[in-house]
Amino acid sequence: MTEQSKLSTLLIESQYFPPISFYKTLISVDILNIERYEHYQKVSYRNRCYVAGPNGVILLSVPLTKGKNQRTIMKDVRISNEEKWQALHWKTLTSAYRRSPWFEYFEEDLQALYARNFSFLLDWNMACLEWANKAVGMERPVSLTESFRKTYDPASGVLDQRDVMIPGKSQADLPQYTQVFGERTGFMPDLSILDLLFCEGKRALELLK
Repeated sequence: MTEQSKLSTLLIESQYFPPISFYKTLISVDILNIERYEHYQKVSYRNRCYVAGPNGVILLSVPLTKGKNQRTIMKDVRISNEEKWQALHWKTLTSAYRRSPWFEYFEEDLQALYARNFSFLLDWNMACLEWANKAVGMERPVSLTESFRKTYDPASGVLDQRDVMIPGKSQADLPQYTQVFGERTGFMPDLSILDLLFCEGKRALELLK
């Protein structure tokens, strides 16, 4: 058996600033492979993420040119930039996390990301993933699938988590930490990795282990 064949790979759909459960799973594998030849699925993390607000969970959703009911291959899904959604998302993040311990530390770089223009959802998600991986300190080789395969042999070392992580369905054994509005709302589990980063900063990686 070669050294390469011993490496474990997480196969998962592209997500917009993924939830903490994504990173909890990623930390246990060696390689990350993003599925780009699947069909877009609505009500998923593909174009949405969840953050903490003063009245509970806030949904941030990326608008798409054909709407949420399309059956387009993920790599071809286009963002609708007629709306100033990036400015709105950034305004929401600023309002929600301005008082968090680590927001100012990440603010400049993240604001620059939200100022960049993207035509395709996959490209935007990959840029968000790259930013978040660097912020967390999660060093994993990241690749995109070359074709669509419905199933993978578990013996191949591929952990197929496509469509396993669903909004509203939180996995167990996730870290708990002090959230900005926690005293008012109670702890909100499995939000976007942004919530963990703004609240815990460089301690995020330690909490994921």
